Amino acid sequence: MRFPFLPKLIVTSAAVLGCMSAGAGGANRQSIPIFHSEVRMIEVFVTVLDRKGKYVSGLTQDHFEIFDNGSSCPISAFEPVASKLSCAILLDRTGSMLAAMPVVKNAVLRFIDAFRENDLFAVYSFNTSLHTIQEFTQDKSAAKQAVLHTIAQGATALFDSLSEVAQQLSQQKGKKVIVVFTDGSDNSSYLDASSVVHRVKMLGIPVYAMAQGEALQNVGLMKTLQEMSRATGATSFALKKSSEVEGVFQAISTDLQHSYMIAYTPPDVKDTRWRTIRVNVKDLKDARIHAREGYYAR
Repeated sequence: MRFPFLPKLIVTSAAVLGCMSAGAGGANRQSIPIFHSEVRMIEVFVTVLDRKGKYVSGLTQDHFEIFDNGSSCPISAFEPVASKLSCAILLDRTGSMLAAMPVVKNAVLRFIDAFRENDLFAVYSFNTSLHTIQEFTQDKSAAKQAVLHTIAQGATALFDSLSEVAQQLSQQKGKKVIVVFTDGSDNSSYLDASSVVHRVKMLGIPVYAMAQGEALQNVGLMKTLQEMSRATGATSFALKKSSEVEGVFQAISTDLQHSYMIAYTPPDVKDTRWRTIRVNVKDLKDARIHAREGYYAR
């Protein structure tokens, strides 16, 4: 299982355990052991709004403070708003989506158009299993063609699919996010709600969740989506009308274009309990900060 850390820092050291001799006929060499040292870092994706609800851009690393279980930690890495974003779009393609699919497709096409030149995006769909319809790319035309060819059919394995996408996305470097749309209750996953919430909270990738149709009648599902979004610093949306779909995708797009990434080395603790994360912006009173709430130590 991968955790939400920056790429591992590998330190290699070679020691020769004996004499090394080489001759014309070949070389007899002792094996050289390689020692690996892993530096763990926690990534925190942050959006900042002022007291009037306007996004705050142009902040630098020096503007931020980060607290792990209440203790201040130095920031080890920082990516500004303008840096590259990797976005995984996960779409419900079950039979219940037949009527809603044209509206959702149109909204996703506009969502893809809003990505910047340096952004990466992938498109997935799910019914009884996860389908990769476009791997990570910067080719908007290819991604849009993949969306247009998505057909609604089958049952719903939302939790399994979301967990798998989160795991794949965790391999990407830098800022990353999941945008998921569903209109039904999960009826095919092996994972339950608590398992997928645990996985997403461990990885710490923001999950923007949209639900409509039958999904709104499932109180447990809606609580799960809300918890995932809140804990990872994102937002969940309950859509009562299809006419709301495009506006929500646009709102998410705007949010993504104002995202910072902060990384820090957490304290070395011996337990696996949940640890809280708090982000503060210096000299910005009444700032509204959206960021992940914490992580599980290990």
